[in-house]
Amino acid sequence: SDSLLFLCARRIVAHHPLPILPTLPAHLYPILFQAAFLDGRPLVLRDLVAAWPFPVLNFQRLVGRRELLRDHPCKLCVQAVILAVVAQLRRELEEPGCDSSGCRLRVLDVTGVPDDPAGRAPDGMSVWSGTVALAKACVEVSKHQREFQRRGSKRHKGRSGAATAAAAPQPPGVDVHADLFVNGTSYGILRDALQTGAAGPLRLKCREFQAEKLSLAGIVSLLESLDPSCVRRVDLRFRNLGLTGLSVILPHLSRFPELRSLKLQYSNVDVRRPTPESAIGIRCLAGQLGMLPSLRELNLGSSRLSGNLRQILCDLQAPLESLELAFCSLVPADLAFLSQSFHAPALKRLDLSGHDFSQGLLEPLRLLLEETSASLLHLDLMECRMADSHLDTLLPTLRRCSRLRFLGLYGNSLSTAALKDLLQKTLELLDLHLVVYPFPVDCYKPEPPRRVPGSRRIYEEPMDGERLAAATAEISQLLANSGRTDLVWTYNPYGHGALDYFSL
Repeated sequence: SDSLLFLCARRIVAHHPLPILPTLPAHLYPILFQAAFLDGRPLVLRDLVAAWPFPVLNFQRLVGRRELLRDHPCKLCVQAVILAVVAQLRRELEEPGCDSSGCRLRVLDVTGVPDDPAGRAPDGMSVWSGTVALAKACVEVSKHQREFQRRGSKRHKGRSGAATAAAAPQPPGVDVHADLFVNGTSYGILRDALQTGAAGPLRLKCREFQAEKLSLAGIVSLLESLDPSCVRRVDLRFRNLGLTGLSVILPHLSRFPELRSLKLQYSNVDVRRPTPESAIGIRCLAGQLGMLPSLRELNLGSSRLSGNLRQILCDLQAPLESLELAFCSLVPADLAFLSQSFHAPALKRLDLSGHDFSQGLLEPLRLLLEETSASLLHLDLMECRMADSHLDTLLPTLRRCSRLRFLGLYGNSLSTAALKDLLQKTLELLDLHLVVYPFPVDCYKPEPPRRVPGSRRIYEEPMDGERLAAATAEISQLLANSGRTDLVWTYNPYGHGALDYFSL
């Protein structure tokens, strides 16, 4: 329930302009900001930011949990804050030394604003659109600074006048900490913002950098333009880099001393058939990964790594805590290496989806889970061709994973009986809060399966709605009888939000 102070703040921000703003005590600004943001009051936010009495404005700390941010319209509110900062910097450029507004803002932190890429909320804001808005703001302020300096030079003719204009005190400006997402459409504006705005009044400081379907040269150009002190994640997806492309990009990542997460899914690395060239490429990849001392999360999803996992990870300086190897064509030797490596006892997140554990991989998987049982929080085994007998083999080891929070089993051939047994035997895992289970095999109609067009792995089979409803009801009843109101079992693999490494 809302506090009395928050309820009062909501009443105040319902009116614009705020008549009390000039005399408002500084400690009331955060609660008014929160109320204005959650109630969608962009004009009030603009006025609050224009007189912000603190050096830092952090969205997540002010607004609260990510759930609050996700459930409330934010596009106009975020834009209002950005525009207010731009207006403040323009005033500081035009009137150096003038501080009539009382604004002390020097760091704007908009990291952690939830992504709304599909536009589910009418007023939602995607990370892509937020990136574009910030980049345009940086370019605008830099352009205004150049124009102001040019006018100053014209007013002071001669060499001494030019020197006077150049020596005029520059405002300290504002650093904007943000998560950036760029593709071919937004590449140009972000490049300009990073290159021309680096020394300008409004400076982008990237925390998490995500690029999709960019050229090799474009990726390198942006990486070289990022402030190296802030980057903690680089995510390069849907780009057929191959070993050759990775050998060009990875050396640029050694500039980032705080880089903890590297995601390279769909990079089109295929080393299943060894050649002298691929051996050289693997050694190069391993050496470059070894140059990232802070790396703790690695995603190589959809690379075909068969038998090469040891060589790829051999130069890492510290154990990984998150390893995503979905659809990587791993062989028993890869899992055997992993279970014996120094990574296993440190792993908090492990994704081995898309591997066939109905054959020789099952025992290596069991041994790996034994080694990770004390640390593992998130386990993805989706679409792994597991039947009841395979789950029965793994169950004793799964029950030893006492800290497990998430278990993904979607797309496996498990019966209702096996799922009920799994539920009952994992109730003792008190940290387990989400299980994504498959449609039970006994809920399909006895008709030949049909392959979904364009897919090699997923089959569309006729579902018996009554059987599925009955199985779901049985699972729901077991959950209700257990008293574990915090535990969610669902056959929907989407929309629940996977645990991010930085939230583990």
